[in-house]
Amino acid sequence: MKLAVCQYDIKWEDKEANKKRITELFEACPRKKEIDWLIFSEMTLSGFTMNTAAAELNDSDRQFFRDLAQRNNINISYGGVEDGFNNLISINRHGDRMNAYSKIHLYAFGGEDKEYKTGSKQEIFELEGLRVMPAVCFDLRFPYLFWKPAEKVDLYVVIAAWPMRRAEHWMTLLRARAVENQAYCVGVDRLGFEGRLEYSGNSMCFDPMGKVVLDAGTAEGLFVSEIEVAKETVAKTRERFPFLQERKNLDWQ
Repeated sequence: MKLAVCQYDIKWEDKEANKKRITELFEACPRKKEIDWLIFSEMTLSGFTMNTAAAELNDSDRQFFRDLAQRNNINISYGGVEDGFNNLISINRHGDRMNAYSKIHLYAFGGEDKEYKTGSKQEIFELEGLRVMPAVCFDLRFPYLFWKPAEKVDLYVVIAAWPMRRAEHWMTLLRARAVENQAYCVGVDRLGFEGRLEYSGNSMCFDPMGKVVLDAGTAEGLFVSEIEVAKETVAKTRERFPFLQERKNLDWQ
């Protein structure tokens, strides 16, 4: 499967402008016909806003992504707010919803916990043979969320609005989640400014050994993996290095 990420400078709380920009970036991508799965960043159409009304998805917003999937025969994962939850939504090539994960760890430091509802359930869904666990931004800092279902997961997908000043944390934690769980880990961040906060993108995908599969750097656009993401790679890694079997559930006092 060929992964692709879209990192772009989101126009603050302007969904229509952002839909137009996504369309432009997609059409400009020279490798768009290679894409099997396209992934966007957190709150894709609004930016990471505490204005819940501006971030809440409507039928037109969802139809935009369905049309993009159907016209181009691709799976899509995108971010948006539904019923007060900060969600990562995944749809298949026909535009049908496969999964909607609600962010469990809300960013209290930025007041997210006061404006949005807290998710309470880990999700795993299958995408063309890959077992996928979704996560959103601040979730990445909590390894137990990734650790517990690891044996049932081939790939972790993390969408985010992660500030440039902590970009090293972002890239380090993505690689750590891949290595410690022997699974692919792909993270998609945005570009540009939200007030005084700057975002640098650095969307990346690591394989189960922590090697780079995709690195979007700090440029705007759609970026496609050079190699296939394959379930067999996960299985072979875990067979060669059966470290997950050595895990212990300790009762710390």
